Amino acid sequence: MAHGPRQPITGHRRLLERNRELRAIDSALADLCDAADGGALPRQGGLLAFTGSAGLGKTTLLAEVRARAVARGCTVLSGKGGENEQGLAFRVVRQLLQPVLATMDATNRRELLGSWYDIVAAALGLEAECAAPVPDPTVVRDGLDWLMTRLTVLKAPVVLLLDDMHWADDESLSWLASFAPRAHDLPLLIVAAYRPDELPSGAAAFGSLTGRHGERPYTLAPLSGDGVARILREELGREAEDAFCDECRQITGGSPFETVELAIRLGRRQVKGTREELAVMRELASAVKGPGLLARLRQLGTPTVRFAWAAAVLGSSISGDLAAAIAVVGTEQAAEAVETLRSARILAEGEGPGGALEFVHPLIATTVYRAIARRAG
Repeated sequence: MAHGPRQPITGHRRLLERNRELRAIDSALADLCDAADGGALPRQGGLLAFTGSAGLGKTTLLAEVRARAVARGCTVLSGKGGENEQGLAFRVVRQLLQPVLATMDATNRRELLGSWYDIVAAALGLEAECAAPVPDPTVVRDGLDWLMTRLTVLKAPVVLLLDDMHWADDESLSWLASFAPRAHDLPLLIVAAYRPDELPSGAAAFGSLTGRHGERPYTLAPLSGDGVARILREELGREAEDAFCDECRQITGGSPFETVELAIRLGRRQVKGTREELAVMRELASAVKGPGLLARLRQLGTPTVRFAWAAAVLGSSISGDLAAAIAVVGTEQAAEAVETLRSARILAEGEGPGGALEFVHPLIATTVYRAIARRAG
């Protein structure tokens, strides 16, 4: 049987069945970046929120926002919550602001912050916390408001990308809930993504932001059968059978993450997409997440497993050297572990400085991290 040409799935691919969300992104960026009447009217900021269960493509949408914002000349600041970092006060705020502040020397940072320096320095990690009196949280939020407003004016237009906010620390969520309404009066667009059913109990104010300001979150839907079939046929060939694609849709539930990962594994096994290969497909699908993923990880060898555990403990922007030290593996073993985990699509290059690593998807990080907790228990 003749098969269509293979078009291997790459790291960046066109988003399927997300036209509504992409239109919202383009509209918000146009409001932010395109001054009306020759610049007579100010740029308009605002808030966009994308919600949905794990694997539906929220992180991929934020990556698309980043690319489009950068293309328009925006300053992009980003932060993300981490399942094992929720107890670290102002962790997400630090991720947003530290990269900008790190480009300044100490004198310029003090000049920028002015009288707010001593109030917000510890919260931002600019000074080591000591026995000095802790500022009132309301005053700290006021200082962060001033700093964010000042940076927005200096670096306009600005886009804040906030991923996995269901795992954000309480202090960052509280500040964002109080500051976000100001975005409408600034050249600032805030784009947040989160799983609504997993927001902590103390995040009610953050979760209700969009509703309070006349907007609504964009709830992502699973891919249709046609969407899943398109992904599969791009990898396996146009002749992949309808019954095979339908079964893949049922097994993945239309999750873009699971569908793409399954398609890649099917392609590596040279599966053509026939009824006779359904058993192979089910076997490969079982290894994408959950117990099957852990079984696949264990097959990669003890040093690699220990490195993956260390990476899961570190959370985001993973330092390979620090992960190797935690895992107690040598330089050569660590390099081999990184390559093995990349090949297995467990780890990938991150966006942080110095060759930082990150998990291919938060679902993978969660599975590995929770396995450590169960083992320790």
